[in-house]
Amino acid sequence: MLTTRLGRAPAESAETGGEEESPDRPKPGGPPRFAKAPTTASVIGWTALSAVLPGIAHLRAGRRRLGLAILIVFGSLLLLTVTAAIVAVTRGGLAGLGSFAVKESTLIGITVIAIVLALAWFALLFHSYISLRPQRLPRDGQIISGIAVGLLCVVVMLPFGFTATTVQTARDVANDIFPTEPEASASPIQAHDPWAGRRRVNFLLIGGDAAGNREGVRTDTMMVASVDTRTGNTVLFSLPRNLQYVRFPKTSPLAEKFPNGFLGDSGQGLLNEVWYYTENHPEVQRGGRYRGWHALKDAIGHTLGLKIDYYALVDMYGFAALIDAIGGLRINVQRDIKWGGLYGTAGTIRAGYRRLNGEEVLWYGRSRVGSDDFDRMARQRCVIGALAQQATPSVVLANFNKIAGAAKRMFRTDIPRDLLEHLVPLALKVKNAKITSLPFVPPTIYTGNPDWQKIRRLTRRAIVESARSGRAAQARATATPSPGAAPSGGSSVAAGAGATPSATPGTNAVASASPTAAQQQRTAVPRRSPTPNEGAQSIEEACNLT
Repeated sequence: MLTTRLGRAPAESAETGGEEESPDRPKPGGPPRFAKAPTTASVIGWTALSAVLPGIAHLRAGRRRLGLAILIVFGSLLLLTVTAAIVAVTRGGLAGLGSFAVKESTLIGITVIAIVLALAWFALLFHSYISLRPQRLPRDGQIISGIAVGLLCVVVMLPFGFTATTVQTARDVANDIFPTEPEASASPIQAHDPWAGRRRVNFLLIGGDAAGNREGVRTDTMMVASVDTRTGNTVLFSLPRNLQYVRFPKTSPLAEKFPNGFLGDSGQGLLNEVWYYTENHPEVQRGGRYRGWHALKDAIGHTLGLKIDYYALVDMYGFAALIDAIGGLRINVQRDIKWGGLYGTAGTIRAGYRRLNGEEVLWYGRSRVGSDDFDRMARQRCVIGALAQQATPSVVLANFNKIAGAAKRMFRTDIPRDLLEHLVPLALKVKNAKITSLPFVPPTIYTGNPDWQKIRRLTRRAIVESARSGRAAQARATATPSPGAAPSGGSSVAAGAGATPSATPGTNAVASASPTAAQQQRTAVPRRSPTPNEGAQSIEEACNLT
């Protein structure tokens, strides 16, 4: 028949090489077809795999161009990020990376990038799932895979959300603690020379007690950290809270009011009254511009013969929260310390090398039961040394949110926000450098009748010794190290040793440096402190830190 002659049967068409399309072959330009229908588990699995290897689900679905493009973009971004991190660490080291990380622009940028990446990964997983055509699954499979992929999208977004929240918290804490608008008298921070050419920068570290049974802030702990900006070598000068009759520089409004030494309201003139007195006497505040911390910086700077550049006030109870945030401090308690009340009825910190929680560290540094102010000053220096040693970057990062919460309640400072990016590298230098300590306590200095010239002389000598040790460490670092050489940070050189090389071993270097010291000891011998001062010595040596 005509129809038979003109048409061809399927078998005949195959025999003669006909080009009729197979019903299973995908149409040009149409969606890809799988050789085997996907299962619920495979759809979920390929979608999950695309969270780690973006584009792999698109390749599995047959969308090769799009899958390869996503893979190339992801690989390029990953390679660029790793290369940039390696270059940053190689050029600036950990200090440069830390400096970059605390910049305001960096924190804002990281927050924005984290949010964008969270949305991008959500969109990627959703599109990967759609590309696998889950509508070909049974109804139950569609429901199960949809729920699983939805949960997967949330899980993938969590790290980016956590990053954005953490970075934003860090930014808020930094802006809350460090003033963004420094005083008009402060010189602007220069990026190329943040310390304005100074070899040393001096920080006044204050432990304040504003407990409910006290009015105002009493500065019971006062230390000056004099830091070498090139080596990080640091001298901690500890001043007793009961140091009396301090003088003020001529530029201070208190110099005119107390020309013969500070007396305060009580007439005792204790150093820890200066802040409180200034805050409660508006007539000396010069319109509110001269506050308690100004007065304390003036008094202590004039006493030591140093310019105090910045101060940082640490609230005692906030400090305890900080110690708890990092998991406590390991301290070598050299004898039992009773605390609470006049007789230590609240508890006892037993002797030995042990980990103390925040409350225990607070009382370890504050208790005067069975001791005196000078003994607890020594313990406070040990706390500072242990914190500097044990608050490593890994510990800080692991407990960052807890630390940030404690820091907001803990610090008050005049360090400008713009200086923070330069302060981080300096802090890392200090951590790896030598820290020496010089307390001004009896029998070297009598707090009721201080020898101001002697205090300044000892201060200068300790700084000279610290600088000399730093130069020696730099020289050893540039030379080829010999096998078994001891690191510079582990050595301990008394401040008087370099200044008086002819001193007999075992003699008091401070007394030999000052002709009047022996006379003072003969004419007035108060009760000897349990922690006699024999010149500056390393924190590791004084506190047996390991």
